[in-house]
Amino acid sequence: MTPSVSALTVDHRSEPLGLDSPAPRFAWKVAEERQDRYEIEVSRDARFSEPAILWRSEWREDPRPFGHAYEGPPLASTTRYWWRVRVDSGGTPSEWSRPSFFETGLLEESDWSARWITDQDPTSPRTLHFRSDVDLPDGVVRARAYVTALGWYKLWINGRNVTEQALVPRFTPFDSYVEYQTYDVGEFLVPGRNAIGIVVSEGRFRGRLGAFSKPERFGDRLAAIAQIAVDLETGGRVIIGSDTSWTVGDGRIRSADPKFGERVDLRVDAEDWLHLGSGPENAREAVLLPPHPRRMIAEEVERVTEVAALAGTVSTTPSGHQLVDFGQNINGHARLVLDGPAGSTAVVRYSEVLTSDGELNTDYLHFPGSSQREEWFQRDEVILDGAQHVYETTFAIRGFRYLSVEGSTRTLTDSDVEAVIVSTRMERTGGFDCSDPRLVQLWQNSWWSMNSNFTDTPTDCPTRERSGWTGDIQIFGPTASILAETNAYLGRYLRNLAVDQFEDGTIPPVIPSEAPQSLSERDKLQDMARTSVGWGDVAVMLPWTLYQYFGDAGVLERQYSSAKAWVTFLEHRGRRRGVARRLGRRLGPLEDFIIDTGFNWGEWLRPGESAASQMAGNLLTGRPEVATAYYANSARILSTIAAVLGYDDDREHFADVAGKAREAYNRAFVRRGGARIGADRQDDYVRALAFGLLPESETTAATARLVELIESNDGHLDTGFLSTALLLPALCDNGRSDVAWRVLLHPTAPSWLAQVARGATTIWETWEGYDKKGEALDSHNHYAFGSVSQFLHEYVAGVRPLEPGYRRFLVAPVLGDLDSAATTLASPYGTIASRWERSGDRVVLHLTVPPGTEAEVVLLGIRRHLGAGEHVVSCSVAEDSAQVSSSAGTV
Repeated sequence: MTPSVSALTVDHRSEPLGLDSPAPRFAWKVAEERQDRYEIEVSRDARFSEPAILWRSEWREDPRPFGHAYEGPPLASTTRYWWRVRVDSGGTPSEWSRPSFFETGLLEESDWSARWITDQDPTSPRTLHFRSDVDLPDGVVRARAYVTALGWYKLWINGRNVTEQALVPRFTPFDSYVEYQTYDVGEFLVPGRNAIGIVVSEGRFRGRLGAFSKPERFGDRLAAIAQIAVDLETGGRVIIGSDTSWTVGDGRIRSADPKFGERVDLRVDAEDWLHLGSGPENAREAVLLPPHPRRMIAEEVERVTEVAALAGTVSTTPSGHQLVDFGQNINGHARLVLDGPAGSTAVVRYSEVLTSDGELNTDYLHFPGSSQREEWFQRDEVILDGAQHVYETTFAIRGFRYLSVEGSTRTLTDSDVEAVIVSTRMERTGGFDCSDPRLVQLWQNSWWSMNSNFTDTPTDCPTRERSGWTGDIQIFGPTASILAETNAYLGRYLRNLAVDQFEDGTIPPVIPSEAPQSLSERDKLQDMARTSVGWGDVAVMLPWTLYQYFGDAGVLERQYSSAKAWVTFLEHRGRRRGVARRLGRRLGPLEDFIIDTGFNWGEWLRPGESAASQMAGNLLTGRPEVATAYYANSARILSTIAAVLGYDDDREHFADVAGKAREAYNRAFVRRGGARIGADRQDDYVRALAFGLLPESETTAATARLVELIESNDGHLDTGFLSTALLLPALCDNGRSDVAWRVLLHPTAPSWLAQVARGATTIWETWEGYDKKGEALDSHNHYAFGSVSQFLHEYVAGVRPLEPGYRRFLVAPVLGDLDSAATTLASPYGTIASRWERSGDRVVLHLTVPPGTEAEVVLLGIRRHLGAGEHVVSCSVAEDSAQVSSSAGTV
């Protein structure tokens, strides 16, 4: 059968506008047959005439339909390029694919003729409204707008919203660069005079950031830059750029902070200023922004925008406020009807939870000393004009399930209000189902927490902090890479990490850093926490995760120097001695491989442990048993990465470092043949087993002790952020899947299903979630403990990669007491689908293996090798053989 090619993408996007990579990477999907080799053509026109062909790869032997970089002559700015691909399977070439295209953006700094513009008064807290009128001739054939801002912005042309719902630009290390967006604006422009408007709010640039809601971390001046390139039928080009001829003023949105909310005056017309002959209130000349070395780079991933909407149910609280319950904890805002006398004020407040007596509750999120205690947190204030309006937040998002309305005279009905879900648009790749609805709900809770937090950077929560904590995404990265196509999104996070990384290799605890190195005052938390293992190890572990799940070594190449810098820092750190080293035995030269200096977060948020008590313990002990384990693990991974990239000297060096750190760990922290490790907590044994730190002869004793600790804890887990994702796999991999199932299905706290039983629709930050009085504790939308969904896919449904990108994958379900489980996975090679069902003592597995891949099936102890095709494998507990029927492939 002849293979067919479809779903062409460039840098993970379909027909993207505004790329600025000098070597974009091509990918496609192959149906029907495997790919043995491929050929790519890139052309200046869609006909692929010989003179127009810019680059032809020629036939290349490679089974991967992804990760192939452009290698032709340098690309030109603001140019559309067409490309196509064909593949060969067993000597049978496919037809050329349907042509696709990509467009370059402004590749050189000199391509920008527009200027950054701002307000004359840098201290003004108001949202800025920029305006300009421009003339265009007839005969426009193409028009592109290249726009960005210091702050979130909206672009308007002739009264039409070009940006739509998107929150742009994304959070970046703004001292280094800001992302610009490219828009096709041909349909918005007209011959003659055109009205251009840009509204800029605080956004992540000047808005309040982090746990303590500090503003102006990158500067105090909001600003915008816009360059519109208009191509004419005559072959000419008109360039329109922001400059001091533009005006700036005020508008309906008086102020807008992404965390605290908006102040809006409905008495000001929303659209008058956007049309010819008008302008913003208090219009004045814009001025140029003082020079700054930050660069502008093209956005690399899909935008943060509205992805869905939810209906709500309206009720009244005991105090008389109107309350809306949307039934699902989300990130976004509301769209609702407001009414009231002119000059009166309506207040819309948002929260994830209610108090025990049924009122909206935001107090549960506050830290001592945080300005979030101000009443403005997670709310909008709307000055009414005497008419009925459908109000919708423009420049703020928040985590919520509930909202309350005060000051509006309209009695809301269910049809008057809906929740707007805001997230990054990503392809959903992983699906899960099973015979236990509680586990299905748990899986959905993980997805919703990811959806809520994958906004302009992967955040810890959409409420209190909204920070890109490194430890959280190190933990959740594998789960995220099963649930969605995160390669570009998390690759962008790693790019930001490399920029924010300190010269000594240490890494800020949140990315982008909320304490840029340009700040005049030092940030005490960052200075302390940038050494923390498990958090900083994201520089090594996340690139490796992306490579394992998506198969493209490009991320390893891009991040190698960053990963190496982190492990090299750990090498230097190991040579330093703690103030009071208490190892219990002398290690000689191996003491250079013990990490017992600097700050570490440790396991973090074990059940029943407060953040304050953990901080105190971490400061006192440094958690060397945790730090040294991560040192050995990251050195081992880095050695493997070096091997993939062909860096032989580094491979040998870091393999040696990993071996010595492993030996030092065993000498310092392992006793009684593996039966006692570290502080004798569950996580000590989980790390040792999951990271392969123990001699094989000691894994049985370590597993037995882990089981003892679980059983003595009434079958409950006792792990925190770092080890919870590793706990159930470690038990299964060491012969105790029975205990893993008991922990997974435990109905009382601390457990996952206790959250489900309590009605959770997302994953909580802590295992408790509520205090003894029934009042909420901490964030109720943190994805870290949702990493259990990796176990649901890879052990319960049983599908996990054996080679990068699922070129070879294992199907080995751990059945437990379920009657069935299923997963689907959109791998880089095609869709993998696995469903097993049990009836009596017989288990039947239905499996789809995509072209170009192979599956190793282990079912009831019976192993089979299966090639591409549809397969049914049937086994019985009483038999030692399997019946296999296949539509294709090798049995």
